[in-house]
Amino acid sequence: MVEEARLARAIEEYGDTVQRICLVHLKNQQDTQDIFQTVFLKYTLRREPFHSPAHEKAWIIQVTLNACRELLKSFFRSRTQPLEGLPEPADPGAGVYSPVLEAVLALPQKYRDVIYLHYYEGYSAPEIGVILRKNTNTVYTLLARARDRLKQELGGEDDGR
Repeated sequence: MVEEARLARAIEEYGDTVQRICLVHLKNQQDTQDIFQTVFLKYTLRREPFHSPAHEKAWIIQVTLNACRELLKSFFRSRTQPLEGLPEPADPGAGVYSPVLEAVLALPQKYRDVIYLHYYEGYSAPEIGVILRKNTNTVYTLLARARDRLKQELGGEDDGR
């Protein structure tokens, strides 16, 4: 019963984060659900205790990112063709993202990761560096480049930097 309570708490606390990370990377609800299950199965099977809630959240984010990358590199994924040319969904609001989200989703993965972790999860550059196993200065550079790309894509004004 303790395991169920622990899992339920983790899903309640981190489920939205896992789903958002997956949607940003995979852009597909079905794959997002698969990765969601994989992440929380790994969480259930993990026997080592976490040092803190921050450690637990960072672990879940890292497992989610790794699972997304593995799926994107999988043999099945590399041998499929996109379903372009299919009719639009009957619901006009289905599958339509805001212009900002469209621009973020169009970024290369290395930029999407840092933008998501910084703006959606509220992590600082040094914390992102630990999660992604990158140098802090590299994270700052990726954030700056991602912001520049978003500014160009969205037609933003120069902020005087």
